[in-house]
Amino acid sequence: MQSWSAPSIPVLEGRGPQLRLYDSADRQVRPVTPGPTATMYVCGITPYDATHLGHAATYLTFDLVHRLWLDAGHTVHYVQNVTDVDDPLFERADRDGIDWRDLGDRETQLFREDMTALRVLPPHDYVAATETISEVVELVEKMLASGAAYVVDDAQYPDVYYRADATTQFGYESGYDRETMLRLFGERGGDPDRPGKSDELDALLWRAERPGEPSWPSPFGAGRPGWHVECSAIALTRIGSGLDIQGGGSDLIFPHHEFSAAHAESVTGERRFARHYVHAGMIGWDGHKMSKSRGNLVLVSRLRAQGVDPSAIRLGLFAGHYRSDRFWSDAVLDEANARLKQWRTATALPAGPDATDVVARVRQYLADDLDTPKALAALDGWCTDALAYGGHDTAAPRQVAATVDALLGVEL
Repeated sequence: MQSWSAPSIPVLEGRGPQLRLYDSADRQVRPVTPGPTATMYVCGITPYDATHLGHAATYLTFDLVHRLWLDAGHTVHYVQNVTDVDDPLFERADRDGIDWRDLGDRETQLFREDMTALRVLPPHDYVAATETISEVVELVEKMLASGAAYVVDDAQYPDVYYRADATTQFGYESGYDRETMLRLFGERGGDPDRPGKSDELDALLWRAERPGEPSWPSPFGAGRPGWHVECSAIALTRIGSGLDIQGGGSDLIFPHHEFSAAHAESVTGERRFARHYVHAGMIGWDGHKMSKSRGNLVLVSRLRAQGVDPSAIRLGLFAGHYRSDRFWSDAVLDEANARLKQWRTATALPAGPDATDVVARVRQYLADDLDTPKALAALDGWCTDALAYGGHDTAAPRQVAATVDALLGVEL
């Protein structure tokens, strides 16, 4: 699948510090230790509606990771999927009287346009679930052969399920107890009440063909992939086991990331699918989580159509820490626009205060678990001083602008 175009990134003098991130499995901030090539898998969209600010906050989080790795001298192998075959897509297509493929193509293209406008660095591999059917089939075959999966005894719909107890470490990523797992499993696409399952928590790997649904052939019958296994297959075939970061929104910790990691671990025999599990907080509006079901979405494309500068969107989302659940509002956008105006005015000056310290502090704050509030405050201080007192360093305004562009993705 075609990705989107990459913005140019200034190369800063020197190298940025080592990145430290909160790991959801270990429940602590610790160093990220990639080799020369840093690897990252981030779960992509199910393309049945437009990109909202919750999506944007997640992809901007991992855009920061991408940029900081580049600043530290790494090559980055970034993979993202598109879940272009799933129940919500079919339901929305039926509601709107459009073919599910056309709906998926339309919304994926809008997502690309939003990411381009937001200056998000594109993934190296941008992969649709429908492009990886053979890889999913092969992975499911391995799980069936090892006993990690089984076919439900149902003559009409012989679905294939993953055994939640196939790995002894299952549950380590989320740390949830069984009661919490069952509740979230039912709320987030699971089917705990499916007759014939060995355990309520067992997750669907292959959905046997139903009338009116797309299907593909397999040794265990025609059907289509379950949700979690597509990410396992894509990550294993594009990156391999032991990737540096598996990432997404915090609502993916369970069941999606727990199961996609477990699927991979059951066939590789490794203790951990990823060295770091990183999750972004939720974005709310009017006191609630922003979601399609609530109908309270703030769409990136709508903001762009209203003339909102994408750099202001970035700054508004960076005003809060990436791991915190937070709210978007007109006041957040107004503050971001004011900040953007001040930064552009200050960096357009012919000279300013020495920028060595502020550049070092921005690098350090971002490397310390992506502390964007502190980074923004440091830049606010330099800009305030530049506008109030001036300076004699003619290179400083350009140096600050390049830092903001390279690390925060904000064009001044």
